[in-house]
Amino acid sequence: MRFLNGFICEAGGELLKAFRAPEFILPTLVMPVAFYALFAIALPGSNQAAPSLLATFGVFAVMGPAVFGFGAGVASEREQGWLTIKRAAPTYAFSYIGAKLYATLFFAFLSLILVYLVAGFGAGVTLPKTSWVVLLGVHLLCVVPFVLIGLTLGFLFNANGAVAIANIVFLSLSVVGGLWVPISFMPEFIQTIAHYVPSFHLGEIALKIVGYGDLDWMIIDQLAQHVYAVSIMTIILLIVTIFAWAQQRR
Repeated sequence: MRFLNGFICEAGGELLKAFRAPEFILPTLVMPVAFYALFAIALPGSNQAAPSLLATFGVFAVMGPAVFGFGAGVASEREQGWLTIKRAAPTYAFSYIGAKLYATLFFAFLSLILVYLVAGFGAGVTLPKTSWVVLLGVHLLCVVPFVLIGLTLGFLFNANGAVAIANIVFLSLSVVGGLWVPISFMPEFIQTIAHYVPSFHLGEIALKIVGYGDLDWMIIDQLAQHVYAVSIMTIILLIVTIFAWAQQRR
């Protein structure tokens, strides 16, 4: 009960803090849907690619809240000594991280809903109801590796450094992961690097779900390979995050 009360208070504080910072909310919610509308509706002949862009831009939509919310947010609070106070307070450590994860999922969900609405009503994307639900679930799960990246940045860099590095990481993962433009149009060295970043594999998983009705055993095998790759990367990121947390506690 004490843990639940602490979590509710922390989560409420995180949401209130975010709503008081429009410079965070507006880019987080507006940029993914604006980019999707540009690539899937505004550009000539882009409607044909609208379903595949929905899959990859969904991954892009959850990256912002995860990388910036944790990266810049944790770095700023650590620099101000807030984490030191948290450690001294009689609260559970998970309440702090859990509340930030809740806020990240909340804004990621809002961003995804906006993209889905534009895809359905603006770009004419039609998917089976099951595919919409599964796609939403996968997109929300995409938060996990990016949260770990954000946490690592927040633990290792100061506030200004975390914002700068988060921007580089955010844009790099978007481009190299093929979230804006398929990596088949990229130079060969970028196509090679793409296989070592989570954004590429998460985008590929989402792309397979967009074609949910056409799954065969070959595609299922490919899907399993991407899930395996993301799982390994997430474990590695978790180890790095734990190491970064241990470093900042010294």
